[in-house]
Amino acid sequence: MAKDQLALRIRAFRKLKGYTQDEMAELLGVSIAIIGSIERGSRKPDKHILQKISEVLDIDQSELIGTIIGQ
Repeated sequence: MAKDQLALRIRAFRKLKGYTQDEMAELLGVSIAIIGSIERGSRKPDKHILQKISEVLDIDQSELIGTIIGQ
């Protein structure tokens, strides 16, 4: 279930910043299929990808995962 919350938060922040999935994938250096599967919750991003996502979105990682880990 936490994976679904993370997926929703990543998607929401991406849209808030105005990036398409294609743009996000290019900025992260991954395929659009990977971004789609992360946002659907069928793939959990590893620590490296999660760090890159937070950098691209210009937010702290805790904003993506803070409420999930037990804040």
